Amino acid sequence: MEYPADFWNERYGEEEYVYGIQPNEFFKEQINKLKPGKILLPAEGEGRNAIYAASLGWDVVAFDISEKGREKALGLAADKQVKIYYSISDVLEFHSDSQFDAMGLCYAHFPAEIRKQAHLHLMQFLKPDGIVIFEAFAKAQMGKASGGPKNKEMLFSIEEVKTEFPDLDFKLLKEKTIELSEGNYHKGKAEVIQFMGVK
Repeated sequence: MEYPADFWNERYGEEEYVYGIQPNEFFKEQINKLKPGKILLPAEGEGRNAIYAASLGWDVVAFDISEKGREKALGLAADKQVKIYYSISDVLEFHSDSQFDAMGLCYAHFPAEIRKQAHLHLMQFLKPDGIVIFEAFAKAQMGKASGGPKNKEMLFSIEEVKTEFPDLDFKLLKEKTIELSEGNYHKGKAEVIQFMGVK
């Protein structure tokens, strides 16, 4: 499997927050429009989006495969005096008895061979009329130094997004060039796909 837990534990083991402590800009812009409820944040890393959502009054459930990521997220939550629930789980093994009002997928690049299955698995935890906020690297990001997987199959196209999220009504779905400034590993001009969809 590409990017196993060891890879992320090593990356998140660095002293600083490697993607910064501010929420992703697109996530922030979209969640600011919503009434707080219960939100699921898969592959949440060091917790920047989870902490922001919690600060707005959301009930936050996050998970990741990295113990180091979880440690830093809980440290950041304590610093900001907010509460999040954060578990260690592989995406296909994640389970919750809850149904969520929203889900945030920010640079959650799952291995190509399980990606569609992972997205379908996660969607079952979203309520009808639940919202998905998504930003990830597009295929055109390949070879750029501003971040992202080095395997083109882990990058996204608009067509793949539509196929992998068949239950969503896309209110916004676009590929665009943005200027990333998220810590040391997301920095510079980047090609991304953003969407906001309703189940």
